[in-house]
Amino acid sequence: MFFIYFAKSKKNNKIYVGQTGRVPEERIKEHNQSGNTWSKNNGPFNLIYYEEFKCREDAIKREKFYKSGFGKRIKKAIIKELDG
Repeated sequence: MFFIYFAKSKKNNKIYVGQTGRVPEERIKEHNQSGNTWSKNNGPFNLIYYEEFKCREDAIKREKFYKSGFGKRIKKAIIKELDG
């Protein structure tokens, strides 16, 4: 299985959109332990949303969608719904 996920920074509320072939909770742990500059500057993160796909190609397409103009609006609507 493959996933796209939204991770929210506890530090500055920025939202990271990613895709992975691993369980999203485990991927968030990796982000929080990462030496990656962006993760280091913006972490730690909480997993706030994910979607599951059967193939990587579909997950990559969905990730790109959420990073596009219209997709960003949909992402914001999802986050707003989650925040209540």
